Amino acid sequence: MDTGSSPSLFPLHRCKTIHLVRHGQGIHNVEGAKNYKKLMKPEYFDAHLTPLGWQQVDNLRKHVHESGLSKRIELVITSPLLRALQTAVGVFGGEGYTDRMDILPLMVANAGYSERPSISSLNCPPIIAIELCREHLGVHPCDNRRSISDYQFLFPAVDFSLIESDEDILWKANVRELKEEVAARGLKFLNCFMTDQVYQGLQGALIKLILKPSEARSLLYGSHAPLLVLCLILHKFLGF
Repeated sequence: MDTGSSPSLFPLHRCKTIHLVRHGQGIHNVEGAKNYKKLMKPEYFDAHLTPLGWQQVDNLRKHVHESGLSKRIELVITSPLLRALQTAVGVFGGEGYTDRMDILPLMVANAGYSERPSISSLNCPPIIAIELCREHLGVHPCDNRRSISDYQFLFPAVDFSLIESDEDILWKANVRELKEEVAARGLKFLNCFMTDQVYQGLQGALIKLILKPSEARSLLYGSHAPLLVLCLILHKFLGF
């Protein structure tokens, strides 16, 4: 848990700090920023990171390590979309993967056209994929995920156990999720780890979310994937 000297209405030991990280630039973002209709292209299905997107990941990884934040992260939660998974393992994964039969990599070499070596799962926090923190659902192929079976091959050490359906049953080709539905889903996600089952499953961890804020378009071309910090107050389990 992060600590600081700033005054707070709630004691920090009764709070969880959430770091929100937007994925790096995806291939769909390049043309989509110029012409929104380009997001309809089928070739943008489950869009992967661009070279600039990977550079943003590398820069954020450097910041996370140099700031000491990497030592305080207990858990990473990611959306099960390729660009989010690549960002999550790229920023928070281990160093220098060695091909060992007893240790699975977080990401296999060249996963999602990355032209990147395998990423180690050693000495890094666990990474869990959850459907509720996905981006705006429906219509755009870039927001349609591939099967969990495919992901498990590309990201062997990422935990997909909380996702019930192998295929993407949430994305609809002809129905775009309403903003009110996105907001409700976000609240449901925040509430989901307030339940006894999920709270115990996450072991009271510091929660890290990998997702795309709906209004973060202006942050897309920064030097690294943007990071925002929130404080979550755990009323239910701490009795106040």
